[in-house]
Order: sequence, then C-alpha cells, then structure tokens
Amino acid sequence: MKNARVTRGGSALILSLWALLLLSAAVFAWLKLINQNITISGEANAGLDAKALAHSGVQVALNERVTQLTPLLQNQFGPDRSYKVQLKGEAGKLNLNWIFQSAINPQPTQDSLARVEIFKRYLERRGLSFEERETLVDCMLDWIDPDNLVRMHGAEDGPNYHPPNRGQFVGVEEIAQIKGSKPLVSQPGWKDDLTIYTNPGTIDLQWAPVSVLQVLPNVGDARAVNFVKFRQGPDGLDGTNDDHIFKDINEAFQFLGLAGDARNALAPYVTLNDRMVHIVSIGQSGKVYRQVEVVARKLGAQPQILWWKE
Repeated sequence: MKNARVTRGGSALILSLWALLLLSAAVFAWLKLINQNITISGEANAGLDAKALAHSGVQVALNERVTQLTPLLQNQFGPDRSYKVQLKGEAGKLNLNWIFQSAINPQPTQDSLARVEIFKRYLERRGLSFEERETLVDCMLDWIDPDNLVRMHGAEDGPNYHPPNRGQFVGVEEIAQIKGSKPLVSQPGWKDDLTIYTNPGTIDLQWAPVSVLQVLPNVGDARAVNFVKFRQGPDGLDGTNDDHIFKDINEAFQFLGLAGDARNALAPYVTLNDRMVHIVSIGQSGKVYRQVEVVARKLGAQPQILWWKE
C-alpha cells in the first residue's frame, strides 16, 4: 500500500514538473514574440524617422540658394540621427532627346548630325565597335521617329518588337528595350552619363564628367582630365565644398584651354550652372538608413520635381 502511494506521488511530481516545463516554454516563447514585436516596431519607427530625415535633406537641397558648398547639406541631430545630401548638376550628362530629336527630321541640320556624332564618340569610348555603334544609333532613331521606314542599320515593327515612334525618349531605361543595345546596356553604370530631363540639353561644364567632356568638339582626353581635376579640387570629387565654382563660361573656356575657332565650335554644345539638379539624400536613425533620390529644376520658391525615387 505504501509503495502504491509512493508511486502515485512520484507520478504526480513528474506530471507537475512536465506542466511547469511546458508553462516555462510557453512563457519563453511569449517573451520572444514580444521582443520580436518590439524590435520590428522599433525598426519601423526608425525607418520612418530615417525617411523623414532624408526628406528634410531633399528640402534643403531644393532651396534656390543652396549649392554643393552649403554646410546644411550635412546635419547631425544627436549621436545617431542625421541626413547627408549629395547635390550634383543633372546637365553634366548627355541628354538623349537633345541628341536625337532633331536628327529624325527629314532633312536634319549639320548641328543635329553633329550631336549624333558626339553620341557615337561616346559609344566608341564605351568600347562599341563601328558596326555596333551604327546599329544602336540607327535603332534609337527608328525607335523615336514618327514613321515606319527602316534605316540602314535600324529596326522598325517586327515580331515581338514595336518601337513606340513617339518622337522622344521618356526614360533612359528604355534604351534596354531597343535592338542593338546589348553592347551598351550590359556594361556596369551604363546609365550614369545619360539623362532626358535637362532643357535645352547642352552640357554643363560645371558638372560634366571626363567621359562626357572628352567626346565634345575640340576637348579630347588631356583637356578633359585636367579640367575635371582642377574643378573637383583636392579631394578629387564633384559636389563637395572644395570644388572650384566657375564664375562664368569664359572662365570655364579659359581652363579648358580653348579660344578662337576651337572655342566657337564647342560653344553651342555647352552651358554653365544649369538649374537642373540631381539630389541623393540619405537619412539615418540609429542603425537604419533610408535614401531619397530626386531630379528637379530649381525655380525659386517652387522647384519643379521631374523624378522622385525612394
């Protein structure tokens, strides 16, 4: 009898221990879930805060008086909250519509053909062969022209291929849809020097990279490299506070080393300090970062936003 009571008592103790173990496991699982929810909630709040800080940076950069020299492009709010803005000129890039739109006319002018030649030289610097350059350019012209006539190396309507023939490019990315574009679009950073947003499209000498400058009339490699090196200042970067800001186009031509006929040949294709800007603003809240990227034209108190990505 005594052994039976001991056995029952032992069984009850084991059941109690099992119940306690299960309860403990449930409590630990609940605590883990609570911690996960707190972490997720905290990261969400930090994400919203980081995005708000990035938006603040954009608003600062859109101010008409703000340039890459303005200290407020970087701001710290305590040890772990900040925004940092990179402000560059969009007009330093090659505008596809500026290059191609006038070239689709039945009788294109010499100026129109010269712009296309600039783009061909750019493709050559990218490593495209003569045949690849001719094919891509003719296909790009067929892509936007209003007719269905095929150029020598071009392509119009066919099976699974339908150029929009809308008279212009609506985005740099659509080049990837054009026949003959693979030799270009398969390269890393192929979009970096191209735009559709600037107006009229002339190249801003304050912002043009070496890869753009060197294909312009009478510039070449050596002038482009020396010019950009001087413009960027000691840190070797555009868009920082040690940049040299050219006071006018004459000073820019002086540092390019161009005068007389050489200068006159380049002048129709360049400008200085265009108001179209490319803004990249990064907000930080704790360990969370958010980025906002904008292309806009500064127009006094009401800037014109042309592209926004976040």
